[in-house]
Amino acid sequence: MAETLQHVEDMVDSSPVVDVHDTFHYYQDLLAALKAKMDARFELTRDPSTLELESYGAYPDGPGGSLAAYSGPEVDWMVHSWLGNPGASFANLHLTCWLGPQIAVPHLGLALLVWPGGWFYLDSVPRANLVEDGEYYDKYYAPLDEEWLELRSDPQFEYFVSRAGFIRASLSPTAYCYSFERSRRNLDIVSQKAHAHVDRWLSWVDEAAPVPEGERVALAARDLRIRRNIADRDPANVMGVRYFGQETTERLVRGLWGGDRQLPRPGVTP
Repeated sequence: MAETLQHVEDMVDSSPVVDVHDTFHYYQDLLAALKAKMDARFELTRDPSTLELESYGAYPDGPGGSLAAYSGPEVDWMVHSWLGNPGASFANLHLTCWLGPQIAVPHLGLALLVWPGGWFYLDSVPRANLVEDGEYYDKYYAPLDEEWLELRSDPQFEYFVSRAGFIRASLSPTAYCYSFERSRRNLDIVSQKAHAHVDRWLSWVDEAAPVPEGERVALAARDLRIRRNIADRDPANVMGVRYFGQETTERLVRGLWGGDRQLPRPGVTP
């Protein structure tokens, strides 16, 4: 079972400069299809703080990107974004959905990279300490063990080990985090895993019992601390600084966790 252990910028810098628009567009289509499923399930409103980030940079003539964030009665913060320079080896795409505190279903985390090899992250971000809350683990993670082990044994997928210990600590036991050759076979496996996960996650949402009113504010506060830490500490932020500078990158990172949000947080703000 092979493993990848490299910084993002090292992977990009050590590879030949190639046009990766084929994979970039494949990723875009995949995320659009997954987002459509969420749009059909949730009432969502674009947060005005991200309207100016609809398109930034110089793409297609150079690095660029887009960041859209949404909120709603059941969704605290959903992000659909991309950043990079697909004409020169790199693109980073996100679709994440952080639920409101009315239920304790894990959040949805999905990131796709091309650098210029393929990479993907797909996870159920826990809302509880899995070692402490065995029932939570049994409900949302234990049933995924066999499926997770199946991909772990696929020789065409190299398990990605982040050099940042904090990022390693942020992964659940059933997180997918892999590098792979950008073959159609492997891209289709990523697509299948993502669709299956989103479908399963939406079923969890539909079946979830409500969180008691008195516990919701604390849960929402915990969610925000985790979301901000993950965004602030993402090693891939270095590519944003390289392309757009520190100030713009800080604004983009705030967009990922909701630092400039204008819409109220469900279950928290009256």
